[in-house]
Amino acid sequence: MGTIQTSDDERHARRFLARHPSAARYAGFGDFAFYTMSVERVHYVGGFSRAIWMDGANARADQTAVEAIAAAAPSVLDHMNADHADAIDLYANRLLDRRGAGWTMVAVDPEGCDLRRGHSTARLDFPEPVEDAGALREVLVDLARQARSRGV
Repeated sequence: MGTIQTSDDERHARRFLARHPSAARYAGFGDFAFYTMSVERVHYVGGFSRAIWMDGANARADQTAVEAIAAAAPSVLDHMNADHADAIDLYANRLLDRRGAGWTMVAVDPEGCDLRRGHSTARLDFPEPVEDAGALREVLVDLARQARSRGV
């Protein structure tokens, strides 16, 4: 539960359109908007007789980390797609069991990254949330090592 409001933040538009490029055809229409949600409460259902209400603060990512990764994201995405396309394909093929070459990294946040190939998308979750660009680099390098070690 929370409050939803429209967003004029260009980062929100860029991220959504990178993951859903066909939406660019109508994203500029007057009746189209991007929204954010401020999470206030979460109803967690963990199985039979295991439902609880939690304060939204327990479900939100660390805001400092969110801002740090958002600031680094454009250069990280450019670098990964230009210089490490092979690693991105390995993430998709060997870590996410997706097929094909030509995957691109379209978004990154403290908890993972989004990959896209044509109309297909995939989410690669990080083992632990990252707090800054240095930690992001480390996890991407480690994930590439893991993917390479899985073989063909």
